[in-house]
Amino acid sequence: MRPTQGVSFGGRYELQSRIAIGGMGEVWEATDHVIGRTVAIKILKDEYMGDPGFLERFRAEARHAALVNHEGIASVFDYGEENGSAYLVMELVPGEALSTILERDGALSADKTLDIVAQTASALQAAHAAGLVHRDIKPGNLLITPDGRVKITDFGIARIADQVPLTATGQVMGTVQYLSPEQASGHPASPATDTYSLGIVAYECLAGKRPFTGESQVAIAMAQINEQPPPLPPTVPIPVQNLVMAMIAKKPADRPSSSATVARAAQALRRGDLNSAAIAVPAIANGGIADDATRMLTASGDDGATRILPTTATLPTGDDVAEEEEGKKKRSPWTWPLIALIALLVIVLGGGLWALFGPKGGGDADPSKTPSTSASQTPKPTKSETPEPTKAPVDVASLGLVGLSCDEAIRIATEAGLVPSCDVGTTPAPTPEQVGTVERVSPTGLLEPGSAISMTSFAGQTPIGQPKNAPTFSAATTIIEGGTATLNWTNFTCPSGTPNLSSYEVTLTNGTFTGGKTTSSFDQNTRSTTFTVDTGKAGQVVTATYRAFCGDRPSDVSPQGQSTVILPAAETGGSDSAG
Repeated sequence: MRPTQGVSFGGRYELQSRIAIGGMGEVWEATDHVIGRTVAIKILKDEYMGDPGFLERFRAEARHAALVNHEGIASVFDYGEENGSAYLVMELVPGEALSTILERDGALSADKTLDIVAQTASALQAAHAAGLVHRDIKPGNLLITPDGRVKITDFGIARIADQVPLTATGQVMGTVQYLSPEQASGHPASPATDTYSLGIVAYECLAGKRPFTGESQVAIAMAQINEQPPPLPPTVPIPVQNLVMAMIAKKPADRPSSSATVARAAQALRRGDLNSAAIAVPAIANGGIADDATRMLTASGDDGATRILPTTATLPTGDDVAEEEEGKKKRSPWTWPLIALIALLVIVLGGGLWALFGPKGGGDADPSKTPSTSASQTPKPTKSETPEPTKAPVDVASLGLVGLSCDEAIRIATEAGLVPSCDVGTTPAPTPEQVGTVERVSPTGLLEPGSAISMTSFAGQTPIGQPKNAPTFSAATTIIEGGTATLNWTNFTCPSGTPNLSSYEVTLTNGTFTGGKTTSSFDQNTRSTTFTVDTGKAGQVVTATYRAFCGDRPSDVSPQGQSTVILPAAETGGSDSAG
């Protein structure tokens, strides 16, 4: 079903206006006619519906977001599939994406940046405590409400091929600018990965630009791995600079220990409590902190309001410690080898000049005697050939191909000068997110440009299949309007090689479960439930379908069971009163 204004999904969500187009689908503002509220509905693009991997990841977003209940994470209300479309119903967050704010304002004050960092880190801690890593923290996924609250969106869909955020103008932007070194190297993501990405966001807020740029996605990814970020503007207080630099340390172990410590440190810096901030993140104390003064964090462009941070310590800016920093900068590890090389060249060059122009033989040279050379002894000039420049070998491991989709891995390897191929292997993917991603690469190590490499991707997971039987109703053909009816379904056996049966999910039309829900979940031992038939539906049909879950993997939707709604006996025309 192509999303257009006025189209309804699930019999209740009517599309009003399109908000954005993303890598996976479109996001629309919609009206929920059952409970009368405005929601956001994300609809998977048609081209992905035939891909089990993409569809499974789309379902995963609903389940993942539902695991976390935090005011800083956008709520997910419902999920459904109908007429060839899959959709996700979410909280409609008023406000705008941080990416839009940065595009408009350029940079934010230190105080505003710390506020965003503290709120985001607090929400991430709730996700990490539930065992979830976002893996795609960036300004486009941080929504800022009019009252300054931060809401994180898009759990569960990171690392999908070509998955990218949208600006307010609908232009697609890459996400590699916020990719952690371990992600760029093909290593697993961890809570420290989210800390790094949030640190890059904080850097961009303070500097008005991202720390790493390049002519290609590969160049930026390599910069994330190998390069140090440029210094933040000297107007940013040193403790704030230290916090951001700690968050974007190359090694995960060198970053703050958790998102909770980042949140505490950011909140303490807003209060001007440097001691508490340094206890949470010790790196904040590096670089020197002056005493006996009060530092103000003034938002650039604010309407004259200045936030005064009461403290007994000053938050020095980069200008305050420029001379001190200059004296403390460590020499590059190449300094002394370079000096030695220059000295060696001087000695060799000096010796060569002495051999050419210095005195010959063991005695003193007679300046009046100039050795003559016949024409026959003069060597003929030869044409020197300029050697072709040697291209540097390609480090396959540094490309981070493992874990990417075949298309993305082929693109990166090709840009690096290699000749790649990617074939589907026989190893089933351990998780839905890994279906179709690169499992292994051969050969590895340093390769000459133009070398061929072969990549093998994970195969699909064992299909769960479809329940054979449709749900049945207590009354086989008719049920009474406004009354209570019983719905039954048969036991489902999960296929070999898949997780055990964990739950069932049942969906109704023209009827509701407890709490007014049209979709409800039940444990693996439940085979029946009661529901209420909607009023005003006489002559219409109540339908029911169900899915079984093997672990967190759902089956296909069962065949549809149905029963016709009739009026209660007293309202059927009084036929029983005759005679």
